[in-house]
Amino acid sequence: MSETRFKVAAAHAASEFLDTPAGIDKACRLVADAGARDIRLLVFPEVFVPGFPHWINCYPPLLQAPLNRRYMDASIAVPGPEVDAVRDAARAAGCAVVLGVSERAGGTCYNTQVFIDADGTYLGKHRKLQPTYAERYIWGQGDGATLRVWDSAVGRLGGLACWEHTLNLARHALILQGMQIHAASWPALSTLAGFDAMFDAQVDAMMRSHALTGQCFVVVAEDTVTETALRVMEDALGPQELVRAGGGSSAVIHPWGHYIAGPHTGPEETLVTAEIDLDEIADVKAMVDSAGHYSRPEVLQLSVDARPRHGLRLITDDEA
Repeated sequence: MSETRFKVAAAHAASEFLDTPAGIDKACRLVADAGARDIRLLVFPEVFVPGFPHWINCYPPLLQAPLNRRYMDASIAVPGPEVDAVRDAARAAGCAVVLGVSERAGGTCYNTQVFIDADGTYLGKHRKLQPTYAERYIWGQGDGATLRVWDSAVGRLGGLACWEHTLNLARHALILQGMQIHAASWPALSTLAGFDAMFDAQVDAMMRSHALTGQCFVVVAEDTVTETALRVMEDALGPQELVRAGGGSSAVIHPWGHYIAGPHTGPEETLVTAEIDLDEIADVKAMVDSAGHYSRPEVLQLSVDARPRHGLRLITDDEA
């Protein structure tokens, strides 16, 4: 790409909870809005479609079964018709998109980021390698085949979801691929009892560190919890006092580790926007290049199994 200076944004927005058609429509409207503002990349929160299943942290596992099934039914194929709708929106807007979705593949769901280029091209997907804690009720484990960085209209683009950022080797696998922009998709877990005082601080620490250690721009997108989402949970499973409405913290971080937009917090929806210049990455790499002169490959080595898998079975080229 020849253009190095352009606008990027995080969609600080609530999901249309368990309403997949409405969620895709909202994603397309936000992409159109981004295009009207001359934003070249829009990053969405974790599983923006059909929303984060907050009930998994609130109710006994056996009681969750009907709502877990409903969540599976609301999950989408990737690629598929819902992704095609977002591709059309991206093409019309001239805006690259990273969309968080719950992907359904047979009887297994995955926490997935979908990467779409500014011309509507489907670049690929990343499946969260390790679902966190109670998320394992919902999603299977991703594999190394989707631990990828893609060439796009906005440069070398990759991403991870939520606490997957604590997998330091996964972060470094993307860094070694020359990532320039990192799409960090998160849920609003600052609304969860016990996390209200610490979650935003965790995100701040991990994302600013990743920007510096990876010498990349980081776009952090979080949703916000709505009263509608809480009502859906309680109508299905009964009262709970562990998740409240609100939360969310979205931002854009420079490779030196400082904020250049946000963090924007709370229930107000907005596109958290910053102008970035990819040429500024070279200023950081001149001092610390984790994929080059500041690495010690003869001492520290990373091995990634990039073969696609379904469960324990390797997927053949014909199936991929």
